Amino acid sequence: MKTLLVLLFLICVPATSHARERVEKYGVHEIVLQGKDAGNPFIDLELSATFTKGADSFSPEGFYDGKGTYRIRFMPPSTGEWRWVTRSNHPELDGKKGSVLAVESANKGPVRVANVHHFAHADGTRFYPFGTTIYEWAFQPEDKKLQTLATLRASAFNKARMLAVPPYKPNYLSGPGKLTEFPFVGTSRADFDFSRFNPVYFQNLERDVKRLSDLGIQVDLILFRPYDKGQWGFDTTSDAVNQRFIRYMVARFAAYQGIWWSLANENSYIKHLSDEDFDRYFQIVQKYDPYGHLRSIHNADRIYDYNKPWVTHVSLQYYNAVKVFGVSPLLRDIFRKPIVHDEINYEGNSASRWGQLSGEELTRRFWIALLGGAYATHGEILDNGWIGGGGFLAGTSPERIAFLRKIVESGPPEGLRPIDQLFVMNAAGKAGEYYLYYFGDERPREWPFVLPVGELKKGMRFKVDLIDTWNMTVEPVPGSFEIGELTRYRAADKNLRVLALPGKPYMALRIQRIGAMPQGESAPQPGAAADD
Repeated sequence: MKTLLVLLFLICVPATSHARERVEKYGVHEIVLQGKDAGNPFIDLELSATFTKGADSFSPEGFYDGKGTYRIRFMPPSTGEWRWVTRSNHPELDGKKGSVLAVESANKGPVRVANVHHFAHADGTRFYPFGTTIYEWAFQPEDKKLQTLATLRASAFNKARMLAVPPYKPNYLSGPGKLTEFPFVGTSRADFDFSRFNPVYFQNLERDVKRLSDLGIQVDLILFRPYDKGQWGFDTTSDAVNQRFIRYMVARFAAYQGIWWSLANENSYIKHLSDEDFDRYFQIVQKYDPYGHLRSIHNADRIYDYNKPWVTHVSLQYYNAVKVFGVSPLLRDIFRKPIVHDEINYEGNSASRWGQLSGEELTRRFWIALLGGAYATHGEILDNGWIGGGGFLAGTSPERIAFLRKIVESGPPEGLRPIDQLFVMNAAGKAGEYYLYYFGDERPREWPFVLPVGELKKGMRFKVDLIDTWNMTVEPVPGSFEIGELTRYRAADKNLRVLALPGKPYMALRIQRIGAMPQGESAPQPGAAADD
């Protein structure tokens, strides 16, 4: 009888059956197809797959990866079985079917806009961007790339701005830094074929993007840039080439959960492209990215209109906005989107005026950005290091920025917001519960305990920590403070207490209501340094 059951089982199960493929939720599932490479598959190809689960459907485009290999990548946003079918104008790639089982994972999913001015992962986990700038790290020798990864692993930076296409520099033409792969087939402007992408180049770029993603770093991937100086022609390509490039990049990278799209760096320096051109490019990204990754553009002397609906957040280069309090709240009101000051000048000793900040000044600008309800991005150019190609961090600001990140992440989960932006510009938090005051380079010796009246009630009690943002210490102020009678605009301690301050620059106060602690991560403890 047992022998008969075994025979029946073997007859009923097809000889070609195999274990169903599995992928993590928000992971990358890849369909790999083999076909002909006749003609030009970068121009002539139409390839996509539709993934369905119940009422949910996603249709990512595929791409040619060289040597007769075609790929379609999918990031499942929910668990369960996803069935797929391919569509192509190439018969050998059309009508292929299959399924993949998405399983639970620790992945948080792509970062999205949350609460108008802030960010969160798709699973609801808050994300506070504390980024850095490593424009050319993907074009460096392997040993320097490994140095960069080790440095980032030990840092607090969780977002990195990087170029998808190298700028022209003489050191990329010869010596140990010589580039051997380019985005287009060819090795120089004389023989670049702008109708054909170079799959090996993009495979290398993918590897480096994945390395950053594996460290938990969001990759702010910059699609277009100037900086060719008439040499390679990568910043003067035609509209048709640009559109193909965008779709190819989206097809290759959109399935990675940690991608942010930056349409350009210093877009107005790309002289042959207008804002209307970038309007179209934004819409192409929006159309072909099934997962709605964040989208913005980095300006130069002409600021793009970030109010346009295809822009998710502001990526700003305007140094004056973080030199003084009050500008970020204004930008929040104008754009009603998250504000990220992605270039605020750099800590460095560069001959260029944009790279001459002290560590104190760069840290101060970070605090001003965060106290304005916005975010900022770090960069350094000490002895020409870091922003160009990564390697080691030598500046004094990174650990102070890490200290600030701990303070922010231990505060209100929804992020900091200005408390009274018209009259008390150096305070942010959550009215009635949490206040963070920053005095910048001022040197006050005392501070009356007086808060804006919003959300306060008589009898509320608060505790205060004195924060030295440069020496990275937090010291509790003895006793507690109790709200007295409320006036039209302000409420003071009932005993009119005044805090003594040390008369040093870069001091801050953290004021928290007793009995209403924020639900963030563990705060830096009183008397503790940043690494405690």
